[in-house]
Amino acid sequence: MKSGREHRIPLSRRAVELLKSLPSEKDDHGFLFIGLKEGRPLSNMAMLELVRGMIGAKGITVHGFRSAFRDGAAETTAHPNEVVEMALAHAIGDKTEAAYRRGDLFEKRRARMEDFASYLAPG
Repeated sequence: MKSGREHRIPLSRRAVELLKSLPSEKDDHGFLFIGLKEGRPLSNMAMLELVRGMIGAKGITVHGFRSAFRDGAAETTAHPNEVVEMALAHAIGDKTEAAYRRGDLFEKRRARMEDFASYLAPG
């Protein structure tokens, strides 16, 4: 995280199923996407190239996935703005509000992730 603080991410049931189906590769550092250098995750540029290779389209960015998550929440769900913003780990602009907001809305973010998974793969 750029902010240097922990950001827990609730995964949808489908995401957990997919992760469990992957061949397990030993990594003592806990990275899901293992980099070429020992003890390092996959770099952001390597991840971008991986995504481009999977989709086979130019102009695709990881940020675009985040934008689609944000726009989809606003346009197709009733999830509150603060839940979606927290799911994206966006900073709270108002310092007073930030000082009082101590929770991470984990269960509400889990509901958003389930809705997003259903949107991506209906049925």
